[in-house]
Amino acid sequence: MNIVSKIISAATIGALALTAGVGGDTGSTQAHADDAPVVVELFTSQGCSSCPPADALLGELTRRADVIALTMPVDYWDYNGWKDTLASPAYTNRQHSYARLRGDSKVYTPQMVFNGRTHAVGSQRGAVEQAISNEREAAEGQSVAVTIGSSDDEIMVTVAGRDGDAPHATIWLLLTSKTEDVQIGRGENSGRTVTYYNVVRMMMPIGQWQGEALETSLPKTDLMEGYDGCTVILQVDGAGPILGAAYLDNTIVASN
Repeated sequence: MNIVSKIISAATIGALALTAGVGGDTGSTQAHADDAPVVVELFTSQGCSSCPPADALLGELTRRADVIALTMPVDYWDYNGWKDTLASPAYTNRQHSYARLRGDSKVYTPQMVFNGRTHAVGSQRGAVEQAISNEREAAEGQSVAVTIGSSDDEIMVTVAGRDGDAPHATIWLLLTSKTEDVQIGRGENSGRTVTYYNVVRMMMPIGQWQGEALETSLPKTDLMEGYDGCTVILQVDGAGPILGAAYLDNTIVASN
């Protein structure tokens, strides 16, 4: 089963377990909205010679507590002599959706997208650092607290509520591989071994949100087998802004 099929077939997992009104107020989760990490998505390709520096920079970002850094490998470089072993058309479509919503038609590699709102060349450290700082300021007072926890059998997700008008948003679960070392045999990076970090291998919706506090539990064994971590993001529908996010490192959980 390919990644796209997994996204479709797994979309209903846990959705019926989502419950509204948990805790009765916006303080029902333990996280503080203003502490929400900035979600950085790197759209990259094994066939792009400009991408390895951005892949390495994303690896540095994965070590920051104020950032959730994710790799989204795209497939539109596959014509160039090497088929990306991690790519999915779903991530290509996601990148295009961001560009359409921004209205700038800018789709390229390596591109980093910050909280679903702004973008920068992923290999330009100064631009990336500035974008992260700008997003932290822009999100102040606008973020929604999201938490993710784990027991032996379950993954627990909570999303805080918001008073007043709230956009319609989707709660997404992204399953990731912490590192993927790829020996590239042809194309622009022929002969190189490139390490990719926090590679998204599956992405599925687990609920809908429109201002109400929510929680859900998901079967850990069914979901996490073969994956190192998972991220939950609350994103305005249609590849809109990311309102909140949380990350769970399954390698740390498993060792405890």
